[in-house]
Amino acid sequence: MKLARELTTATIAIVVLTVILGIGYPLVMTGISQVAFPSKADGSQVEVGGKVVGSRLIAKAFVIDTGKKDSDGNPITRPDPRYFQPRPSQTGYSGTSTFFSNRGPNSAVARFFYRDQLNAYLALEGRYDRGLTKAKVPVDAVTTSASGVDPQISQANARIQAHRIASVRRLPLGRVDALVDDNTDGRFLGVFGEPGVNVLELNLALDKEAPAR
Repeated sequence: MKLARELTTATIAIVVLTVILGIGYPLVMTGISQVAFPSKADGSQVEVGGKVVGSRLIAKAFVIDTGKKDSDGNPITRPDPRYFQPRPSQTGYSGTSTFFSNRGPNSAVARFFYRDQLNAYLALEGRYDRGLTKAKVPVDAVTTSASGVDPQISQANARIQAHRIASVRRLPLGRVDALVDDNTDGRFLGVFGEPGVNVLELNLALDKEAPAR
C-alpha cells in the first residue's frame, strides 16, 4: 500500500509539473513576448516588400552560384563582389544549428584554414585596396565566431570591404563609409564589447542607395 501511494504521488507530481512547467509556462512566456516584443519573439526577421529576407540576428551568405558542384554534390559558390561579406562560418550560416570549429591554437588544420581564409580575403579585397597587407586584415575576416552565425563584422573589416563596394557599385567611398556608420551597433550599455556592423542591414541599405546590377 505504501509503495502504491508513493507511485501515485510521484505520478501526480510528474503530471502536474509537466502541465505547469512544460506547457503552461512556455505558453505564458510566448504570449507575453508576442505582446511585448513581437518582432524579437519572431526572430527579429527582416522583411523587404513583404518578403522575409533574413534575420537581424543571423548572418547570411551573399554569394554567386558558379553552376558547379563539389565531390559531395553541393553547389560551389563564390562571394558576390557587389555585397559586404560576413565573417566565415563553421555552420554554413545555418539558422537551425550553431556551433564553433573547435580548432585549437596548435592545430595544423587551424593553420591551413586560417591561411586559406586569409588568402581568399586578400584575393577578394586586395585589387580594390592596394595598401592592404596580411598584417592589416582584421581577425574577424578570417576566423569563425563561437556561434557560426554572427551577423556582425568589425568596423575595420567593413572599411576594407567598402573600397570594393565603392568600385563595383560606382559610389563615392565616403558615401559607402557613411552607410557603414549608419548600420553600426555601438557597445552594449556603452562599455561592453566592440562596435559591430550588421552585414544584412548594411547590404539592404546599400541596395536602396545603389541597386545591384
